[in-house]
Amino acid sequence: MHADTERCVRAVQSKDSRFDGWFFTAVRTTGIYCRPSCPVAPPKPENMTFYPSAAACQQAGFRACKRCRPDTSPGSPQWNARADAVARAMRLIGDGIVDREGVPGLAARLGYSTRQIERQLRAELGAGPLALARAQRAQTARLLVETTAMPMAEIAFAAGFSSVRAFNDTVREVFALAPGELRARAARGGSAPPPAPGAIELRLPYREPLNPSNLFGHLAATGVPGVEEWREGSYRRTLRLPYGHGIVALSPRPRHIACRLSLTDPRDLTIAISRCRWMLDLDADPVAIDDRLRHDPLLRPLVDQAPGRRVPRTVDAAEFAVRAVLGQQVSTAAARTHAARLVTAYGDPVDDPEGGLTHLFPSPTALAALDPEALALPRSRRTTLTTLVAALADGSLRLGTDSDWEEARALLRALPGFGPWTVEVIAMRALGDPDAFLPSDLGMRRAAAGLGLPATPAALTAHAAAWRPWRAYAVQYLWATETHPINYLPE
Repeated sequence: MHADTERCVRAVQSKDSRFDGWFFTAVRTTGIYCRPSCPVAPPKPENMTFYPSAAACQQAGFRACKRCRPDTSPGSPQWNARADAVARAMRLIGDGIVDREGVPGLAARLGYSTRQIERQLRAELGAGPLALARAQRAQTARLLVETTAMPMAEIAFAAGFSSVRAFNDTVREVFALAPGELRARAARGGSAPPPAPGAIELRLPYREPLNPSNLFGHLAATGVPGVEEWREGSYRRTLRLPYGHGIVALSPRPRHIACRLSLTDPRDLTIAISRCRWMLDLDADPVAIDDRLRHDPLLRPLVDQAPGRRVPRTVDAAEFAVRAVLGQQVSTAAARTHAARLVTAYGDPVDDPEGGLTHLFPSPTALAALDPEALALPRSRRTTLTTLVAALADGSLRLGTDSDWEEARALLRALPGFGPWTVEVIAMRALGDPDAFLPSDLGMRRAAAGLGLPATPAALTAHAAAWRPWRAYAVQYLWATETHPINYLPE
């Protein structure tokens, strides 16, 4: 979009927050870059230059605006709607792969050479993977400086910098303030370190509107005891992270999601934030999605009644695949019971002084040791589960935000017991495919019949072609017609 100068200028002049994250405005006369909704008076059009990413602005020598803080704007929604190499690379960079494995590790996961990945990212985003990762490190550093009392040297390494000098230089270059000045400025603004050691409190921005009912309702109603809970207006769960583990509490608020993270290793902060944003689908563009679905006169009343529904996802694709198998042809309560037994037997224990979380969900490696005969499941379901776990454990099946959606579907269909419903629900909630569709789902068929939509899977699929590429969001609107706990915020 950044190449459409006229459209970008109109968005900046109208301070349209819907375009935050789509592009960034660099002002040549001041040397700063802003989000489109920056509250200051818009610059003259001839002084504006538009870039597709904050990293591209920084690489061109611009520093972040202190008013609108463009480095904290929602991520571009195009990475949610695409499964090409650039989109998958951006999701991996957001998950910290470049910091942990370098550019060669990023390229290896995508099946390209480092030169190809560098070229593709520069062509589309104006910056290579190192610059994109550096911009992310700068934002992580700012969060730690402003929301914790950690010493600056510890923050430098926790944010992924190789030295304190690199940390200081980057913060000064990106924010035009030294780290100490950032902390003093935040203190003057009334923010204070969180009361519990190791806890970090922050706000997760999103594009409005956002309807929290089905999003948090689904996560709470299907939560696995010991791993997830709803407590005092917050969805809480444990996180398995590269350097340790964490506990997150997420609460819906007007204009943002309140996030409280407790981490055993602060180096996991960027990854934890990225996974929470992914789980809550916070980088979606609800206006574009809802506009497409409103074209169907039968869906329009549902969208108008409660716009901004998101797709509830997961923080761990392998975990969700296991839970999807456990949930085949059983009630929500039964699926939670089966998952809780696995957690108790094979999950890693954690300490949660603030609530009732007790374990991390078992890793595929841990589940590979389970005894099928100990599972209170039909024999065919045991075979499905053990085959899935073995494939995840040995790496022959890799599921994650970087997965090629069609390739992952093909691998899942090749496993015993994986029918269309299981494959598509994994594609929707674990892989993030916005066009995943469940025409055979019982709730979908009941909702379709009630609205006058075709009720048979083949006819409903044909009718839903007009909803593409947002059929996964249409599923959320159709599911919401039922009085099921997944559709309501808990009391």
